[in-house]
Amino acid sequence: MALLASASAVPCALVALTVFRVPAWACLLCFTSYNERLRVCQTFAGLEGPELQKCEEAFSAAFKGLLDTEINYDERSHLHDAFTQMTHSLQELATAQGSFEVAFPDAAEKMRNVIIQLKEVKACIPPCGLQEVARRFRCRGCYSTVCDLPLDCPVQDLTVTRGDQAMFSCTVNFQLPQEEITYSWKFAGGGLRTQDLSYFREMPRAHGYLARIRPVQPAHGGTFSCVITHDQRPLARLYFFLNVTGPPPRGETELQISFREVLRWAPREAEMIEPWRPSLGELLARPEALTPSNQCLLAAIAALASASVTLLAWMFFRWYYSGN
Repeated sequence: MALLASASAVPCALVALTVFRVPAWACLLCFTSYNERLRVCQTFAGLEGPELQKCEEAFSAAFKGLLDTEINYDERSHLHDAFTQMTHSLQELATAQGSFEVAFPDAAEKMRNVIIQLKEVKACIPPCGLQEVARRFRCRGCYSTVCDLPLDCPVQDLTVTRGDQAMFSCTVNFQLPQEEITYSWKFAGGGLRTQDLSYFREMPRAHGYLARIRPVQPAHGGTFSCVITHDQRPLARLYFFLNVTGPPPRGETELQISFREVLRWAPREAEMIEPWRPSLGELLARPEALTPSNQCLLAAIAALASASVTLLAWMFFRWYYSGN
């Protein structure tokens, strides 16, 4: 039975390509089946004969204008429902002895208006990233595509004086999915400015979209990489080249500098970067740090402080009036 089904499907596809002489991937063919289109024409023109072929050719010709249509990927089901409703309406019109020469252009115009009212395709935002929010569906080919942008973002240069703090913000200028977003950090040392992944090593302590190094030392010079991942699929790779400037502290000899670098090398080199845990002042100074969890925490602190002040005021007035 499976062999018979597959064998019968091939002639149907060939008939569709022969009868519908427009490119075989117009919107009409993406969202309706050959049997649905054939059933409509058989209702209009009968089961066979030259009138049936004329109906099929008129059906395909009416929808030529939708060949290069491009829609928002999330609107596919909406458009599919609209085409299904259109075929039902055409069958009802054919049963009422309507004319397909009038019905098909009217149906195509209605579908064009439906497409105009769909949610617009979001524009690609350069220079980098896998932007799922801008995914689109193309009727010429019946396939979906995303922005043709590289996964690797350009290197951002950061110059920091020795002993100061370096802050890295792993953010992009396009919309990310709401859930299952993770951030992983890597480092290529030796003052190397690169995007070659073979030079990078993992930094397990760093997580989240903000990370910092303090105090910055010459050994921290190099390229830091942050990978934004959604459901184990990379969306973007950001690079930060850290250039450390400034002389060593006054009074240090060359031997002291070398000795300190040796002490710092062993356990700390692998964990030079730390997750950013903002203080209250930093939260207020950096609006982008006010994540929903931080906002809830600030609201809880404000509510607790307000309740404490109210309780103290009530106790004071009670004591004052009881004394009088």
